[in-house]
Amino acid sequence: MPTDSIECHMHASEHEQLDELFESIMGMYSVSGSEHALADAVERFLRGLAHLEVHRLGDTLVASTHLNRASRVVLAGHLDTVPVIDNFPPRWLHPGDPLIRKEIAEAHPASAVMWGRGSADMKASDAVMLYLAASLTDTRHDLTFVFYDHEEVAAEHNGLRKVAEKHPDWIRADFAIIGEPTSCAIEGGCNGTMRFDVITHGIAAHSARAWMGRNAIHEAGDILNRLNAFEARKFIVDGLEYQEGLNATMISGGSGTNVIPEECRVHVNYRFAPDKTVEEAKSLMFGEESGIVLGSDETRAPGGIFAGYGILMCDESPAARPGMDSPLSQSLSELVERRTGQEPRAKMGWTDVARFSQIGTPAVNLGAGNPLLAHKHDEQVPVDDLYVMADILKEWLS
Repeated sequence: MPTDSIECHMHASEHEQLDELFESIMGMYSVSGSEHALADAVERFLRGLAHLEVHRLGDTLVASTHLNRASRVVLAGHLDTVPVIDNFPPRWLHPGDPLIRKEIAEAHPASAVMWGRGSADMKASDAVMLYLAASLTDTRHDLTFVFYDHEEVAAEHNGLRKVAEKHPDWIRADFAIIGEPTSCAIEGGCNGTMRFDVITHGIAAHSARAWMGRNAIHEAGDILNRLNAFEARKFIVDGLEYQEGLNATMISGGSGTNVIPEECRVHVNYRFAPDKTVEEAKSLMFGEESGIVLGSDETRAPGGIFAGYGILMCDESPAARPGMDSPLSQSLSELVERRTGQEPRAKMGWTDVARFSQIGTPAVNLGAGNPLLAHKHDEQVPVDDLYVMADILKEWLS
C-alpha cells in the first residue's frame, strides 16, 4: 500500500473514489515532522483541480473556490500523525478479520476497515475533504480547504497557526469545520490546554550523609498532594458539558543513585473548560498577575494551586466556545442529528477550532472515525464512516 502520489479516478463511483483517496494518503508516512512528501502529493492533487486557487506555506496547503457566494466555509484537516507503534504500513481489513475491533464489527458488520496509524486521526476525514475538493464545483457557500502540518506537536509548530498569523486572508470565513474524529457527530468547541513544570529545589549531598542536603524529590510530594486534592469539575458552556482535568504526566529528578537530588520537576497538564481564558486558567494555577508566560525563565508562583513553587511554562492553547448559536452551525447540527441520530456534544480534547474561535469564526469538529481510537496501536476506521461524512457534507454544501 505505501505510495508517493494521491490516486482518484473521477469516473469511478463515489465510494470507490473515497476508498482510493483513503488508501493513497494512508500509504504515505507522515508522522509530525515528516509530512513533506504527503504535502507535496496533496499540492499536486489540488493544483490539478481548475476550480481551486491553491496557496502553500511550508507544508500547509490552502485551496479555495471563488464563486462569489455570500458566505464562505472552511474545511480543515491536519496531515501529520503521532508516532508509529507497529501500525505502519496500513492494511485493509475485511469483514470477519480478527483485527477488527469488536465494537466496529458489531456496528459496521459489512464494512471494510482501514487499520493503521492516522486512520482515525485524521486521514479518514482528509480523504473526504480531498474528495469534496475535487467533486464540489457548484456550492451554496464558497469553500476553503486547509490541509496542514504539525498539529500533533507543540503549538509553535502548527501549520494552521502559521497561516493564521502570516496570511489570515487565506482562511477568512463565516464558519469552519475541523475534521477531527467524532464518529460523524458534531462536537462543539474544545477544552483549552496548558503544560508546565512545577519545580522543587533541594541541596545535593552524598546519600550516606543525607542530613547534609535537602531532597528535592521528597519535597515534590506536596505537589502530588495538591494535584490529588484538585476537584475535576464539569462546566456547562452554551448548553454543552465540558470535563476539566489536572494531571501530572511526567516526573524527573536526580543525578545519581547515591546523590541526594537537588532538583525535581513534575510536568503538569491542565485541561480547562471554555468558560475560561488562558489568563484565567493561569490565575487559578499560579495566582493573578503571576508573570508566568511562554518563553520566560522559571518563575515562582505567587498564588493559586501551585503557590510557592517554581513554574516553567512549556505550552498553552486557548479553549474554544461551542459556537452553536451560529445559523450555519445550527443547520449543520440539525442535518447531522437527522442523518445519524447523534446530538451535538462537547469536545474534551484540544483542537484547532480554538484557532478559528480566536479570529471570530464559529467552528465545530466533525469527522470520520471514533475519537476514542485516536493514537491507539490498533487505530482503525470503517469506510462506512467516510461515506456518511461525505454524504452529510455534500447535502449541506450543495
